[in-house]
Amino acid sequence: MNESIQLQLEKAPNRKAYLSTIALILLALLVWSVYGVNLSGFDQRGTQIASNIIRGIINPDLDFLFNLTSAGVPYLLFETMAIAFLGTIFGSFLAIPISFLMSPSVVSAPVAYVTRLIVIFIRTIPSLVYGLMFIRVSGPGPYAGVLTMSLTSIGMISRLYVDVIENLDRGVLEAMTSMGCTTFEKIRYGILPQLFSSFLSTTIYRYDMNLRDASILGLVGAGGIGAPLIFAMNSYRWSEVGSILIGLVVLILIVELFSNRLRSRLVKG
Repeated sequence: MNESIQLQLEKAPNRKAYLSTIALILLALLVWSVYGVNLSGFDQRGTQIASNIIRGIINPDLDFLFNLTSAGVPYLLFETMAIAFLGTIFGSFLAIPISFLMSPSVVSAPVAYVTRLIVIFIRTIPSLVYGLMFIRVSGPGPYAGVLTMSLTSIGMISRLYVDVIENLDRGVLEAMTSMGCTTFEKIRYGILPQLFSSFLSTTIYRYDMNLRDASILGLVGAGGIGAPLIFAMNSYRWSEVGSILIGLVVLILIVELFSNRLRSRLVKG
């Protein structure tokens, strides 16, 4: 028994050279990345600003944090949630027909290939660039943020929708094809009822991401809480910065808790 195991070990391919090459490449990339980091900006002034931010979080402006007017943190957080919600809803609805056009099992291969190229192009552009573009078109404000969230959501949601579509039971589609059903009938009666829970789970996951992106988009003037945050930082009002950060952390934790529960219930049926 021991001899057979020894023979198998001797016949096993020697991967030392392969693993050594991979390790050297990773080490070279690590060294190159370390040399590419510039720490000259990390001086005493930067340390002072970091300590001021921490002091502002510890001692937030409570009047600003609990101000229920349109200039307070609760209203700004609500606006950010609304931007993320509307952007996710519009993006998810637009992603449904796009995802079917990306699926080779539903449409022809050339149509699926061209649609995938378009979606890849949409995904390559960062959300901040879209935000700046829509601000030029529609002006600064929440509307630009909604348009940005809708467009950036299409790329990711449609890609995840396609994965779900491709993993469907082919027997349903084959049966409907043998019955002479059209493409629309196959989608409406054979595919969508099976995909509802997976689609909804993906949409909820994307909403979590859009909520964080919406707070960043405010930095370029696309509505939400990002604009007051950058104004407060530029004015060195660290107590207001602390209030905004505390509100963001609490909001994201609450949304994360509820979204995880909803997604787990959807996955478990």
